[in-house]
Amino acid sequence: MGFVKGMDVSMAKALEAHGASYYLDGKQDDLFRILKKCGTDMIRLRLWPDPYDASGAPYGGGNNDLQTTVELAQRAKSSGMEVLLDFQYSDFWADPGKQTIPKSWRGMEPKALAGAVYDFTFSVMTTLASSGLLPTITAVGNELSNGLLWPYGRTPNFENIVLFLNAGIQAVRDAAPGVKIMLHLDNGGSNMLYRTWFDSYFARGGKDFDYIGLSYYPFWHGTMDDLKNNMQDLALRYHKDMIVAEVSTGFTLEDYASYEKLASEERKGMATKRELAEKVPYPMTPEGQSAFMRDIMTLIRDIPENRGKGFVYWEPAWLPVPGCGWANEAALAYTGEQGPGGNEWANQALFDYDGNALPALKTIRDFGCDFD
Repeated sequence: MGFVKGMDVSMAKALEAHGASYYLDGKQDDLFRILKKCGTDMIRLRLWPDPYDASGAPYGGGNNDLQTTVELAQRAKSSGMEVLLDFQYSDFWADPGKQTIPKSWRGMEPKALAGAVYDFTFSVMTTLASSGLLPTITAVGNELSNGLLWPYGRTPNFENIVLFLNAGIQAVRDAAPGVKIMLHLDNGGSNMLYRTWFDSYFARGGKDFDYIGLSYYPFWHGTMDDLKNNMQDLALRYHKDMIVAEVSTGFTLEDYASYEKLASEERKGMATKRELAEKVPYPMTPEGQSAFMRDIMTLIRDIPENRGKGFVYWEPAWLPVPGCGWANEAALAYTGEQGPGGNEWANQALFDYDGNALPALKTIRDFGCDFD
């Protein structure tokens, strides 16, 4: 596998169902075909065990259950792209701010939870294997900086973190021995986070794996030099291949309220508010977004020991179409978060608000860094 140029388009099915259309050079085309034409070779897909409330209504955010994952994986494979499967051991978003135990696993003690992790992971991988849809890489857990399956697996309880992750890793190995395994943290600019986390993981018997995944958002996670210094240290310290498993930046600060068609109290608003954008040394313009992607690819390519193996751009196709917010009321009740819902990512997509491919996609396509 060469240098990964990946895209997380887990929202794709929901977006298209609500009317999203995509264009390359003014011509409408299938999203996956456009991404393939623009150099994408891997599609990342998140997976939630049961993203539905008691009445069966979906939580939103892409409704990424196993059926949706299978459909999107089929499209990726049919378009000539590999798959990175992202197990989120929660029924909705799992990240450093929340790692909510799946509803059907509640009440379990740690050993039983580890068994549930194993059984779910094994079942999913065997289902994908039987359909010819095995991923090339599987991330066991998502943005694990503060652990998983809270409260039992919340840092600093690495005994349980390792118990849970070892179960997931073993399940992947038992069901699909050839699939590579990733452990993924956020805040790619924090070397202290990564050193503390992985030292603790290995000290408590964490199983071996293939890739360190990093999230890097320049408005949250420090400077590009912070990311570079962290990845250089990780390469020499742990001798693991690395993929920046989530990355993005904005192409505009123009609001998209007229596209969402939501009342102001129903809108989340863009994550990259002006005060955050001012911290980023790339203007939030199409040209600035292209320059950022060129530089991030160069940074990854130049990591020592050839350990920088590529990137995944997070939700490049999340247009501000009505009905495709990040969460609804049922989802917020499950995670315990505050609303509102709505789209907070549209100004960081690789398509403009009308679905036209932005210049950064061609920058990605033309970046000549495929290597073994």
